[in-house]
Amino acid sequence: MIKEIDAKGLACPAPVIQTKNAVENNRPAIIRVIIDNEAAKQNILRFLESAKYNTSCENKEECFVVTGKTSKKYEKEHTPEIKKPPENTRKIMVMVSSDRLGTGDDNLGFKLMENYIKTLKEMGHELWRLIFVNSGVKLAIKDSTVLNDLKNLKNNGCSILVCGTCLSHFNILDKKEVGEITNMLDIVTSMQLADTVINI
Repeated sequence: MIKEIDAKGLACPAPVIQTKNAVENNRPAIIRVIIDNEAAKQNILRFLESAKYNTSCENKEECFVVTGKTSKKYEKEHTPEIKKPPENTRKIMVMVSSDRLGTGDDNLGFKLMENYIKTLKEMGHELWRLIFVNSGVKLAIKDSTVLNDLKNLKNNGCSILVCGTCLSHFNILDKKEVGEITNMLDIVTSMQLADTVINI
């Protein structure tokens, strides 16, 4: 069975929600999604890969066509190895909505945020997920002063998600250096799964 979804012109997270509904309701052997922006393309590719589809993408005129195909061999060979925290560890999610901490003095705010990110490692395995939205996405791009700190957190098992709509808004989608592009559906789901949500 082939399922085709035309999601051109739809705002985030509508394309990935339509894709998710199609997969959960019918589990088509082949699913083809047509979108017209880079953020939606990456969100759908990531979702299909997490749903154990073998993915490909092609450019067609002014749109992208993302295709997912089921494959037992693919599922066996491409199941990601995830570093699991010790059992019964709390899941703390931190939502970072700015590239500075607090209000009043921007230079001070930038320094405080830099110190905050560098200190997050002290949470250990309880730091489950970092989500960057609005101007917070600027912390995950090339030349960010905390880029290496974020990469270290990711390598130690912390999931990092970066808002695709926000990256596109600031025209820095191609500058992202760490984390996976995400959407509002992932953010809301993360809030449900987390034991504690910290908003910065």
